[in-house]
Formats: sequence, C-alpha cells, structure tokens
Amino acid sequence: MAYSHSNVPLEKMLLQFMTEDDPLLAMLKWLCEKLMEAEVDAKINAAKSERTDERSGYRSGYRVRRYDTRLGTMYLFVPKLRKGGYIPFFVTEKKRSEMALLQVIQ
Repeated sequence: MAYSHSNVPLEKMLLQFMTEDDPLLAMLKWLCEKLMEAEVDAKINAAKSERTDERSGYRSGYRVRRYDTRLGTMYLFVPKLRKGGYIPFFVTEKKRSEMALLQVIQ
C-alpha cells in the first residue's frame, strides 16, 4: 500500500492552523479526514488512485456530512465506496457514548 507523505514541515503546518478562526477545530478536522482516508484505504486494500491486485473495492467520491463536537460544528468530506458503505469509526463511537449518557440521565 502506498502512503502519501507530507513534505510540509510541522512548524509550517501549525502556523497554517493558527491562521484559522478556531485552530483546535481546524486541527481536529484535519485529523478526522486523515483517519477516514486511512480507514478507507485499509478497507479496500488500496490507497486513492492506486492500482493493486489486492484491491477489494473502489471509491466513488465524497459526501459532505455535518459533525457536531464539543469543540464546535465541522463539515467533513466522508469518502464514499461503490459497494457497501462506510461510516467513520469515530461517529459510531460517539453515538454509543451519547446513548449511554442519555440512559444515565433518564
């Protein structure tokens, strides 16, 4: 599997985040997008635009989804797959923890 390596130095990346309105939210959004890309790469056994014999699926663009966090609301580009579906793992974990919290409150 091919990995995309960033040539941007850490200092430059941090300065880029610091110019945003909410630096923590921008960092969280970047991290979520990297996690989704890695998870989809592992699910289909190939990176984006990579041709391999082990490939088990294909990408089909992105869909925009709203994701509410305690830091604020962000809009993520969630990768779509042609066959099957893809829901990021951190969305399902949040749903379970929020449901548990509601059960305790009730």
